[in-house]
Amino acid sequence: MAYRNPTPTVDIIIELVDRPHRPIALIERHNPPYGWAIPGGFVDYGESVETAAKREAEEETGLQVELIEQFHVYSEPSRDPRQHTISVVFIATATGKPSAGDDAKGIEIFELWQMPTNLCFDHDRILRDYCRYRYYGMRPQLG
Repeated sequence: MAYRNPTPTVDIIIELVDRPHRPIALIERHNPPYGWAIPGGFVDYGESVETAAKREAEEETGLQVELIEQFHVYSEPSRDPRQHTISVVFIATATGKPSAGDDAKGIEIFELWQMPTNLCFDHDRILRDYCRYRYYGMRPQLG
């Protein structure tokens, strides 16, 4: 019997702590779906989600991050138009100048009040949840 299981992924909200207001780095995707996204990607077989998060952050932004906390898990079956994924989202910190790499077409630093409108996947929801957590200490609701 063949099983159809969701694919594990990670997303990393990277706070640049060497800048005022701790802005975050977002990548502009080179591959479909196009638009802006939180850095992240697929977890490789035999890899922990923490290792995957550090690897994906460095591959896509050139930054070595320190994972601060596991923020939330997002698993809505329609969150990724390509396939059913489950994303473990981390909050991380980094210093330095990010540079686009891997499948990133571009990279920019955004203040939380100036997010782009063309976000991919469910990253608009993730960033709304993150802003609510960052400013008011409110974690995302389960379910």
